[in-house]
Amino acid sequence: MRVAGAAGGAGGDTELSRPHCCPRHPGARTMLPLLLLLLAPARGQDPQLYVPSLSNLALGGLTTASTFVLDQPRCAFPDSLGDAVIWLVVAVPQGVPSFNSTLEPGSPARAYQLFPGSTSAYMTLNTTVLNYPCPKAHGEIAVLRVGTETSCQRDNTRPTCNGPLPGPGPYRVKFVAWGNSGPVAETKWSEPIPLRTATPWSNIPRTERGHSAAMIALTSILTILFAALLAGLVAMLVCWGSDACGVSSTFSKPETVTVQRYNTHHVYDHPPARL
Repeated sequence: MRVAGAAGGAGGDTELSRPHCCPRHPGARTMLPLLLLLLAPARGQDPQLYVPSLSNLALGGLTTASTFVLDQPRCAFPDSLGDAVIWLVVAVPQGVPSFNSTLEPGSPARAYQLFPGSTSAYMTLNTTVLNYPCPKAHGEIAVLRVGTETSCQRDNTRPTCNGPLPGPGPYRVKFVAWGNSGPVAETKWSEPIPLRTATPWSNIPRTERGHSAAMIALTSILTILFAALLAGLVAMLVCWGSDACGVSSTFSKPETVTVQRYNTHHVYDHPPARL
């Protein structure tokens, strides 16, 4: 809207000024969609950016000879996945490049009982996104222990068994979300996770001279004392069971003792003498 200039001024038109409280900003329309995205109830990050890892909590047994502990994938998958099932994939490193995420969980190609001989990866610990709430509550321990089920270790009817890891590894893991028609989202692979190994007996350090001289002397003295004690005990038992030691047998018949009977004379008291 334009109006005529004031009297005494130039005859040109001037633009009607807007109130100072509502100035027009050139980027107002551009910022509005960005603000809506920030205010939207978005959940976590893109699953393709999430890297599974061992838990950083101060827990005992983060890795053992057949298990390891992972952080739960909190805030890794969006709520929009709905009823999608989150699976944990455990693989040997050489099977990572050829991993096919479209193979159905529980199929022979993804069975725990065939790992790692006939298959390079298996899928286990299935759950929904609802069991990985975001954000994690303060002080909550949100971890997954891989390799704890021993009851289904050889049960072919449980191909998704979370059984003990068959060797020291290393292993790599990832999470895959499965919908009704197949995989809908997945994370990156973790770094290699090695397990603990027992120290062979041959590698246990020993002293160069074997047993010390003091230990040998003490063992000899104790052996001699034990032999002397045993010999004394045997000799004592032999003496108690016979007359060899000059002691009559405990069960020998006692001698007969004759007791004579005497008649007691009565003694009468005499009256005291009178003075």
